Formats: sequence, C-alpha cells, structure tokens
Amino acid sequence: MKSLVRLIAMVVALGAGSAANAADKIETFPIDQVLGKADAPITIIEYASTTCGHCANLHKNTLPKIKADWIDTGKAKLIYRDFPTGPASLSVGASMIPHCAGPQRYFPVLSLIMENQDKWMGAANPLDGLKKLVRIAGMTTEDVDACLGRQDLANAIQERARFANRVQGVESTPTLFINGTKIEGDLPGDIEKALKAAAK
Repeated sequence: MKSLVRLIAMVVALGAGSAANAADKIETFPIDQVLGKADAPITIIEYASTTCGHCANLHKNTLPKIKADWIDTGKAKLIYRDFPTGPASLSVGASMIPHCAGPQRYFPVLSLIMENQDKWMGAANPLDGLKKLVRIAGMTTEDVDACLGRQDLANAIQERARFANRVQGVESTPTLFINGTKIEGDLPGDIEKALKAAAK
C-alpha cells in the first residue's frame, strides 16, 4: 500500500494532462467502460468513487431501476468514470480492480465492490477485505496485487478525474451528466426527470 500511496502522490503532482485541456463534454478515454448499447440516444456519464457512501447507495438503490427502464431497453447507455475520494490510496486501488478484471467482468466486479462497500471498508484491513470479496469474481490475491502495481492504470484514472474536475466542474460524488445535464448526488427524482427530458 505504501508504494501505491507514493504512486498516487506522484500522479497527482503531474499537473494537467492532455485530457484536462479538452473542452468537449463527450471526451472519451481509453479506460472508459460503457454499459448498454453503444448507439443509445441518451448518454449517462457517472463520476463516482468506490469509497463514497452515496455512490454505493446509487449503485444499490437507484441504478437498478435506471438499468431496467433505460439501459436494458436501449434508450440509454452508461459511461462509468472513477473519481477517487478519500482515503485516496484505497479509493484508487479499489477503482483499479474492476479494470483489471477485464471488459466483460468490469461492471459485475464494480457492482460487487459498490454493493459490499460497508463490509470491505469496515474490515480490519480493507485491502484484504477487497481481495477476499473479488475472489467471488475469480480474481486471486496475485491478480489484485499485480493490478495494484500498474502505474499506467493509476495514472489513467487520475488523469480522467482531473479532466472531470477542471473541465466539467466535478467536485463531489456521485455526479452524473445526462446528455449534458449535470446532477450532483444520488437524486432519483432529478435523474428520472433528466432522462425523460433527454428522451423528448
């Protein structure tokens, strides 16, 4: 974990990357993960943190209905983007693990981490709690350790988060953009309203 903390500090100190200079709300990144049909007319961009309680609530209580009503029906697609919050090393590390699971397992592993956030974060050693949790998805301790050693991935996550903050004004999690309409917080009513407006 000490090496990961040093890595995060180094990455944060790098300053604005090329993504941070972008001015387009639909800027894409190689590590973006998309849930739903690529050509869906409505785009939901979610900025969230694996250590954010409100984000966990969004994934447990709000997103299932959005998925059933909008994503599974082909009306919308969800682009999930990590926006690490404190504790920084744990948040970035937990964000890296779903990426290392591979594209097909990304969202199942992310859901596993979000829906069990209270369990692994409440463990005596949260990292050990995470390792035990993701075994369900077929990831070994060695897989997780190798993942956490990936400087390129940690860098990409931080670069994308800097873009969100500096270009899109994201300051808290969760923050969603629904066809450009910004919603801060887990607000089911506002999210549904924005989706219906985007569908008109």
